[in-house]
Amino acid sequence: MTDQAPAAFVNAISTYLRHFHRHEMRIDSPLPETPSLLVANHGFGGIVDLNALALSATLQRLNPNREVTFLVHQLAWTLGLGHLVESMGGRRGSAESVNEAFAAGRHVAVFPGGDVDASKATRDRNRIRFAGRSGFARTAIEHAVPVVPVVTAGAGESLYVFSDGQRLARALRLPQLLRVKALPVSLSAPWGLSIGIAGMLPYAPMPTKLVTAVLEPMQAEPGESAADFAARIEHAMQARLDLLTSDRIPVLG
Repeated sequence: MTDQAPAAFVNAISTYLRHFHRHEMRIDSPLPETPSLLVANHGFGGIVDLNALALSATLQRLNPNREVTFLVHQLAWTLGLGHLVESMGGRRGSAESVNEAFAAGRHVAVFPGGDVDASKATRDRNRIRFAGRSGFARTAIEHAVPVVPVVTAGAGESLYVFSDGQRLARALRLPQLLRVKALPVSLSAPWGLSIGIAGMLPYAPMPTKLVTAVLEPMQAEPGESAADFAARIEHAMQARLDLLTSDRIPVLG
């Protein structure tokens, strides 16, 4: 169960995913008995993402008794949604949140790609984009914890995204003002054609099938840099996502 997230809420998520999105789990290896860093890919959306829900449901099945702290972008608190995020087990993405979680014996879940990975255009829905970020790998090395990659496929077909809007975000100086690098142009319910809205607020996803794969734990090699370790993790996740989507027919919803 996620850190302080009500069991009834997690059960409701699992039921919703199982019936509406036909959520399927493929487990390569059980989670480590010790605290670990769970590294996942985004589907679509910053505050509410089907991949985050899928990860929560998967963790409930794998290890329901160990709490998990989800690291969340500062934007949630900027938009006044911090209390909601915290009630679901989310914490600000910071060194303090990581230190507190590991000290308490919890797993930590992170989506390194941030808004760049969460705002991909539909044509890029099956690409993992960590945008050169390696802080998560450095965290794993510094805390000497294993990294468990978790990949979910399907969320990119729950709406249509024309563009990730990175140029527009730069033009509006959003990286400086809100630490937001993307402003996706999308078509979704109930927002219709919108710029940024479906990426920041919940949308009604179409009933796309979701498949989550939990990969075997990974450790940094002796002397391996954080950048190299991060690249190796991203490569492993992309390879698995390619397998999950190799026979998938690209039909919206």
